[in-house]
Amino acid sequence: MSYENQFTAHTQLKLSPFFKRTSKLNESQEWRRWSGFLAATNYELHHENEYFAIRTKAALLDITPLKKYIIEGPDSQRFLNRLVTRNISICKVGQVMYTPWCDEEGKVIDDGTVQRLSENKFRITSAEPNLNWIQHNATGMDLTVRDDSVSTAALALQGPNSRDILNEVASDSLDSLKFFWMMDTTFGDISVSISRTGYTGDLGYEIWMDPKDAIAVWDLLLDKGKSFGITPTGLQALDIARIEAGLILLDVDYVSSRHALIESRKSSPYELGLGWAVKMKKKDFIGKAALEAEVVRGPEWDFVGIEIQWHELEKHFRKAGLAPGLPSTAWRTSTPLYKGSKQVGYATSGAWSPILKRYIALAHVKSEYADEGSELMFELKVEHYRKLTPAKVVKTPFFDPERKRSCLA
Repeated sequence: MSYENQFTAHTQLKLSPFFKRTSKLNESQEWRRWSGFLAATNYELHHENEYFAIRTKAALLDITPLKKYIIEGPDSQRFLNRLVTRNISICKVGQVMYTPWCDEEGKVIDDGTVQRLSENKFRITSAEPNLNWIQHNATGMDLTVRDDSVSTAALALQGPNSRDILNEVASDSLDSLKFFWMMDTTFGDISVSISRTGYTGDLGYEIWMDPKDAIAVWDLLLDKGKSFGITPTGLQALDIARIEAGLILLDVDYVSSRHALIESRKSSPYELGLGWAVKMKKKDFIGKAALEAEVVRGPEWDFVGIEIQWHELEKHFRKAGLAPGLPSTAWRTSTPLYKGSKQVGYATSGAWSPILKRYIALAHVKSEYADEGSELMFELKVEHYRKLTPAKVVKTPFFDPERKRSCLA
């Protein structure tokens, strides 16, 4: 039995078309479940080099587990305009839009991107399965819905050297490809699509291809990217980068309204910092009436960045005779935030930012306490004892380099 077959027989999980390479490169053999696939946690024994590849060189990530759906037909634009909160009618061919989509109560089901592949053909990506929801809402419309999750493989190439690497392998220059746009090109005789998108908050691209070409593309990128510091990168490094970029993660920073057990676990786009992606001038979309009412009364929660203040944090550990304790990886545990003796929110994910040298987190805070600069108290444990230490509400993204958006042509 092959190594791949042994792995799937043992885990009952799907394997990416890149697994023949990623499995041999993964020194730690640490894996996470991602949409039914095995995904590398980190390739080296520690994620530090992979993180710095994202910020200083180029990181190569297998993002095939993303859920992907093709919406095609005369009614495809009209349908997507009703499904999501963004205005898809202004999305041009070759453009990509990030958007959430909601239930009738205006609570977020999922978030992802919409790619306009042609006049009447779109690809929508999401974190979890949405096929039934899409098909249900497309009933009676002149379009087809196809699950593209397995039929399209994908890689993310992220970091300041990512454009240089792609210019080495692509038949067309990427110098003028704008942020959130995409293009078709070839790597030799291999057809690919490249979108200027990513989940790291840095200069980066996502490469979409036929699974039969996956290994050839992987090998080509690693070969041509060697002198640019290309580094296979896992989910631990990605988690720190996406927190620095202020990007939300389903089932960590919010719960899908379709799976929330109680109402208080649900969030609207306004409560997730996504109000900019809700286009109320559209004629209609799922959840519009509820969101209009929320605009009038104002959201109950804000989603903010917080920075845990260093000097006070250090004092807590020094009093216990310890060096300051900082997380070595990104954490994903709900952590209370207080104003005085009153709990006014909770952090959902956080990390020590190696490049910013700051302890940062993403948090839900009651709107009246969420103004930038507000002082809150963050809960932590020092040698088994609960402590409160100051944290300040700050603007996100924490890390926002100009290279993320700029073009060379």
